[in-house]
This record gives sequence, structure tokens and C-alpha cells, in this order.
Amino acid sequence: MEVQLLAHTQLSSAFRDRIKNELAQLTSEPSDGQVVALTAIRNCYSSTYPSEIFMKEYKKYFGKKATDGKSGTDAERLFRQIIHSGHLSTMEHLSFTFSIQNVSRALLAQLTRHRIGFSFSVESQRYTRLGSNDKSGGFHYVVPESVKRAGGDTLAVFESTMKQLQENYDTLREQGIPPEDSRSLLPNATVTNIVMTANLRALLDFYKKRRHGHGAQWEIAELAEALRNCVVEAETWTEQFFEFENTK
Repeated sequence: MEVQLLAHTQLSSAFRDRIKNELAQLTSEPSDGQVVALTAIRNCYSSTYPSEIFMKEYKKYFGKKATDGKSGTDAERLFRQIIHSGHLSTMEHLSFTFSIQNVSRALLAQLTRHRIGFSFSVESQRYTRLGSNDKSGGFHYVVPESVKRAGGDTLAVFESTMKQLQENYDTLREQGIPPEDSRSLLPNATVTNIVMTANLRALLDFYKKRRHGHGAQWEIAELAEALRNCVVEAETWTEQFFEFENTK
């Protein structure tokens, strides 16, 4: 499995130019995601135009330490308050686009059960040719962790099954069966690649349900951790929210 962050919420150049003087007055510049989050949250409780909220309130929230005695600025205190209160619609304005590579179709089936706040573009087995003599070199597959641990005869049975399925797929193709029908032989272990976009609220909910230790299968639990790491690296202030047990 390989997960990379392709893109995430970014201020427009026009808006960043509008607030450049305010940003210059702060000791530590907030991330683009924090500016968007503050704007969305305060818009719910203020008559100020959304485009002017940061310019009027940046010192109050980003220029002061958190008043709840915890780390960060008072903006982060506000974010904590909003998360705890369950007002998570304000977190839907932060989006993240990922490249998810070399995962199984079994994982894909589990992943696409998360529909609200997610968008998927998936490698098509209908148009991708997976024969041994095709550019792909045949279909690749994910070996379950339990099979790897068992090793020996167990692993041999698994790999021999994959080999036989490849041979059967190749035979169908040679007999004129198109890829879209030959793919019916391919197992859940077959590798696929995904481009996925999700908002922060959806990702927090996904992590809560799919992380290690909460009954999730190993592969999707690994994905949950990888997605979390990508988000936290891009927006470091979000790390604390992935730890909340009672996120709504």
C-alpha cells in the first residue's frame, strides 16, 4: 500500500493577497485550512461577511494563546470547542485528495461503504488489460497478513491459486473473451488504485470506525492510519481530533 496526499484546501491567491497585511502581523502564520475553518465557524455566529471575518478577527484568535489552558492559539481552542460540541459541518470545508495505490479490491468494497463526504475514481478492470502478455504483466494481488504469518503450505496454496486464476484469465482472453468479462475470474485480492477526495469531517469519522483496535480488517486499518498521517502532516492542528473517542 502506498498513500500520498495530492492536494488539500488552499486559499485562493486573490484572498491571500487581501489578507497579506494581517498575516504579516502574526508571529506564526496559520495554515490555509485554519483560515478556512475559522471563517466557516465564525460565519455561523457573526453578521460579518465571510470574506472579512479573518481580517476583523485574526488577532483575537490567531494572535493569542488558547484560553482553555491547552496548547496552540485561541483559534485552536475554538476548533476544539466546535469538535467537542459536534458542530462538524464547519469541518466539511476542508478537503483532501489522495492517491491510494496497490490496495485490494476487498479494501475497495469496504472503503466505498463510506459515501457521505467521499469521492472516488477507481482503476477500471473493464478497460485495464491484466493478461500475462499485456503491459500490466498480469494482475497483481495483496496477500493477507494472516496468510503471510502462516507461511509454508498456507502461503503456497494462496499463491498457487493466484497463479491458476491468472492462467485461466489468460486462456479466456486467448479465446476472444473481452477483458470486461474475463475479469469475472479475478479475486478480491486483486490490486487496484484509487484517487479519493474526502472532507475533514468524513475523514475523522472514517478513522474512528476503521482504525486499529476497533474491529477493522488489517488492510483498511492501515489505510486509516496512512490517511490520518497525510492529513496531520498537511494540517498539524488536526492531530488531536483523530484521538477523540466521541467525535459525532
